[in-house]
This record gives sequence, C-alpha cells and structure tokens, in this order.
Amino acid sequence: MAPSTISFVSRPERGVTPRYERLLDVLRGMEHVVVAFSGGVDSTFLARAARDALGERAVLVTADSETYPEAELAEARRLAATLGMRHVVVQTRELDNPDYARNPVDRCFHCKTELFTKLGPIAAREHAGVVVYGANMDDLGDHRPGMKAAAEMGVRAPLIEAELWKAEIRELSRTLGLPTWDKPSFACLSSRFQYGDRITAEKLRQIDAAEGFVRSLGFRQFRVRHHDKLARLELPAAEMPRLWEEGRHEAIVRRFRELGYVYVTLDLAGFQSGSANLILPVSRRAHG
Repeated sequence: MAPSTISFVSRPERGVTPRYERLLDVLRGMEHVVVAFSGGVDSTFLARAARDALGERAVLVTADSETYPEAELAEARRLAATLGMRHVVVQTRELDNPDYARNPVDRCFHCKTELFTKLGPIAAREHAGVVVYGANMDDLGDHRPGMKAAAEMGVRAPLIEAELWKAEIRELSRTLGLPTWDKPSFACLSSRFQYGDRITAEKLRQIDAAEGFVRSLGFRQFRVRHHDKLARLELPAAEMPRLWEEGRHEAIVRRFRELGYVYVTLDLAGFQSGSANLILPVSRRAHG
C-alpha cells in the first residue's frame, strides 16, 4: 500500500491525457517491469507511469556507485517512498572495468552494460519480463552509447516508444504533481571528465565535493568540469552575475583549492549539457 505521504494527483489534467495514456498503454503491454530509477526527471516520470499502469507489478531499482552522488541516492530513496513503490538499491562497480575507467568515448556503453547486468537478476527474481529505462526522444539526437547497450541487452525505453520529448515530460510531470518536473538535468559524475582522462574514485569524490559546494551557494543548473589541476565551472549565462555577488566567487576559489584544484575558471560559453561531446565529429554526436 502507498504511504500516506503521497501527494500526486491521480490523473493528469484534460488536454495532456492522450499523451500520458499512450505511455500507459505501452507499459501495460509489458505486464511486469523493473524500472532503472535514478531519481531524475525522466526516470521519476517513467516510475510514476509504471505505477499507474502496473501497480505493484512495477519495481524501482537504483544503482549505488562511486559515479552517483550520495545526495542523489538519498533523493531517489525519498522519491520512491513518496511514490509508494518498492525500491531496490544495488551496488554497481563501473570503475572495476578498465574499459570504463580509461574513459573512452563509449564510456556510457560500459556503464549501462554494468547497470543492466545487475538489473537482470532482479527482473528474474521479480518475474518481470522487461527492464525499462528513461531515455526519451531528445536522446536520439545526441551521443548516447548507453542506448546501444540497452538495445543489445533487450532493455526498453517506453518514453521513446510513446514518442515523448523532454519538454513534454516536464509538462506532464508538473501536471502529475511530480517534484522533479523542474529538476535540473543531471548526468553521472564521470561526465565531468574529458574523454581519455582516466576516472578514479578520488577524482569522483573531488568533483562531487566541488559541485556540492556550488549547490550550497544556491546554484541549481551547472557543471564542474575536471581538467587535472583546473576546474572549469559552467553556469547558465543568466546566473553568471550572481557569481560576483556576496563573495561567491572568492568562496568557490577558496573551497576548490582546498579540494586540490589550483586554477578555477568560468566557461564563458555557459552551461552546456554534454559539452565533452563537442570534441567529437558531428556525425558521431548524432549517432552515439
């Protein structure tokens, strides 16, 4: 039974119902699913839809790894409890795979392979025929090696099957009362490295601490990109003026140097999700 903390409305408002119903129909056809659940915008929306379509025949699974901030894991636990859904946390060990740790351009392929390999036994235990994840239509136009891993392992993307785009997912999430409707986009901490820069647990902790500090200053959408002794901060252009107010930039420099960075820069191009992909040929970006 769902806990009493549930506050989401039971049905979407008139006008967006057909789009949501299309997703529910896709999920109903799967009968029993395991949802790869990060607590982000897409996976939370998918989790809610799975609950509406399948009830107790939908189970959430979150991967706890060195690439996933502790704050995000805690948030995933809270969201699962609020949704009133069964939630399993599994350990993944991406860094144990040298093909992941060396950070090639297909790093996400190895990450998703590790994740879906761990989800397979849970799906079998739950008698769930399908593992699903939150890729959406926008992901088809970017470098997404993880989608190749999903295809090879038979993992389905209901948001793509229902032809839902990110803007629609946010709109529907708001209608459903999901607190993630305006959550900033998030990617695993390994995305803060440039391709070819070896990923280590120590560097991941350094980045996590740096981003945690920036977040504590009231910034929501940003990235701290790691370049050895240099940290490159990406902020939306509209947020940049706040950096120079109330001593924020001095505080960031001071804290980042405590964490081991020597140089701290602001990227004048602003926040760019997936900016590491800019070094790739355009054809490679579009067909990850």
